[in-house]
Amino acid sequence: MKFFVDTAEIDAIAELNDLGMVDGVTTNPSLILKSGRDILDVTKEICDLVEGPVSAEVVATEADDMIAEGRKLAEIAPNIAVKVPLTWAGLKTCKTLTDEGRMVNVTLCFSANQALLAAKAGATFISPFIGRLDDIHLDGMDLIADIRTIYDNFGFETQILAASIRSVNHVSDCARIGADVITAPPGVIKKLADHPLTDKGLEAFLSDWAKTGQKIL
Repeated sequence: MKFFVDTAEIDAIAELNDLGMVDGVTTNPSLILKSGRDILDVTKEICDLVEGPVSAEVVATEADDMIAEGRKLAEIAPNIAVKVPLTWAGLKTCKTLTDEGRMVNVTLCFSANQALLAAKAGATFISPFIGRLDDIHLDGMDLIADIRTIYDNFGFETQILAASIRSVNHVSDCARIGADVITAPPGVIKKLADHPLTDKGLEAFLSDWAKTGQKIL
């Protein structure tokens, strides 16, 4: 399963990228706002830093304007994936940009039917939002499983990019179900290494080592 980092913070991306933990990056208007950077400048810097897809989102709501914005964003670098919302205008934009050979990430997916439409429109990625479904007392993992079944049934090549990841359990559940990609904040990805028994075991080892009075260096 691929790991995308959901941030526009360059230092956080670079730290994980140096460890080989970055297969791509996702951004959105909220993350651009948080970064305090110009969208074109920060997106170009991210694209130069990582080899994988970098999602940059359009902000228009009408198809013609979305297409124009998508083409502008795609000019930033060859690894741009234009991010569009799962609306009819977004699907029209997806079809147009896909036919032009561009990567498209269809976002804000909350149902299997929406995911089916995105695949039919040729989306490179579909982004179902797990955490936001959990917020309204639905199981976001059920959606990931439904999309996986539908895509496998009909051989769709659209990759399932699980988004709105809130916890380490979300990551492992997505891996078990068969999501192609997860996108998560840097903090969640780093927490994958945490376990209380690891901490307890290390504490015991270090205590015993101190009693030996030895040094390695």
